[in-house]
Amino acid sequence: MSTCKPNTSDLGQSLYAMAEQLISLENRLKTLEEGKTKVAFSAMIEKGGAYGPFNTDVTLAFNKVFTNIGDAYNSSTGVFTAPVTGVYCFTLFYHAGGEHASVLTLFKNSEMVAITSDHQTGSDGADNGGNAVVLQMQQGDQVYVSMRANSHVWAADYHTSFSGFLLS
Repeated sequence: MSTCKPNTSDLGQSLYAMAEQLISLENRLKTLEEGKTKVAFSAMIEKGGAYGPFNTDVTLAFNKVFTNIGDAYNSSTGVFTAPVTGVYCFTLFYHAGGEHASVLTLFKNSEMVAITSDHQTGSDGADNGGNAVVLQMQQGDQVYVSMRANSHVWAADYHTSFSGFLLS
């Protein structure tokens, strides 16, 4: 009866080849991770208190920026411009006093995609609202928040915010 002994030379070569493949895969994974675009922003509107009402619709420039990874949000204009094609998530929250209606609309390339609002009532002391949306965006697409004419928000004390980030 003969026993079959493995050739240690062949085993060594196989292990060496597998180790090389593993190192190659690790390097490819690192390269993919390094090349992944990271995009996230979060900003508040801080303008000293009640902001509005105005006679026309106004794009809100959320001027107190907490995070702007990828520099895709412009705090001067209030416009987010997608740096890469992908799926993005956006959130919008506001607070306002009850003496005027509050209507905020989230736009993608001038197309309304979400709205949050509260109507003026005599007994209501404060209005709060929010909305969120997940959007497929192409590189260069823009998202912004517009406040409808004769609306207002509370633009102080960290109450009114606009945020977004790249999901995939």
